[in-house]
Amino acid sequence: PVDGYRCIAIPKGDEKSLSCACASVVAKVLRDQIMEHYHRVLPEYNFEKHKGYATQEHIKALRRYKESFIHRKSFSPIKQLKLFS
Repeated sequence: PVDGYRCIAIPKGDEKSLSCACASVVAKVLRDQIMEHYHRVLPEYNFEKHKGYATQEHIKALRRYKESFIHRKSFSPIKQLKLFS
């Protein structure tokens, strides 16, 4: 939620609403662009390929290089690696 804006959760909203579906696509494209930017900043993690999802390649990079400033310590598959100090 954002202060000043009402919102409601709509499970599978992109299947029920064209505007939700469009917003979902825009959000994914924007997130992918952000991850491509971080690939240029932190190429050792290869974000350009996996976009930050917990792929085997990403997990290997985390084991080798540990976490970076953009990694969410609360993300369950990453948290289970117990790499974060």
